[in-house]
Amino acid sequence: MNSKHRLLFCKEGTAKYISHLDLMRTMQRAFLRAELPIRHTEGFNPHAFVSVALPLPVGHASRCELMDFELLDESLLEDVPSRMNPVLPEGLRVLEAYVSQRPFKELAYLRSRLELFYDRGGAEEAGRALRELFSRETLPVTKTSKRKGEIQIDLIPLVRDLEVSADKTVLTVTAIHLAQNPTVNPELLVSALSENVPDFVPDFASYLRLEPLDEALSLFR
Repeated sequence: MNSKHRLLFCKEGTAKYISHLDLMRTMQRAFLRAELPIRHTEGFNPHAFVSVALPLPVGHASRCELMDFELLDESLLEDVPSRMNPVLPEGLRVLEAYVSQRPFKELAYLRSRLELFYDRGGAEEAGRALRELFSRETLPVTKTSKRKGEIQIDLIPLVRDLEVSADKTVLTVTAIHLAQNPTVNPELLVSALSENVPDFVPDFASYLRLEPLDEALSLFR
């Protein structure tokens, strides 16, 4: 699909629990309610030509989701955010609509932020343990694949950059990791702790996708 237009939108708050399929339905209804004519398939049961880059895992939040679509009346492009936001559920918000210039296949990396919570303290020690793990030459972790089941992958070549900061109870990790081929779920960083230093598994973790990046680590649009 070579879509002509692209949405940049947030998926936060309670909206992070919306599944990918329900998100697609929600966005298609929003186009309809906002009276924005977009391209559909022809036939008895038409479907909108829309696609999302890198579907977000349920429970993860994002400030940089991308959706391709084709607006039939381009004069309405600047009005897309102001028309869609009033009809979207809480937690979904369109930031920008613009003419797309690059295919999704050129999206190479994601910048993500993880917050790992330690109710009884120990976040600083966990941060030191995580730095040590990523100083190794290899860091095998278990990844669950729908087609292959559980497989072992090496995280070291898949994570381009890692920044760690902590106070007593919260470890904040900002990572630049592969977006696709293969896709790296940020939860694998927690898996690295649980499989190598289980004493530092957090009580709770939150995940936020910050930016999509190209191969040169420039912002992907």
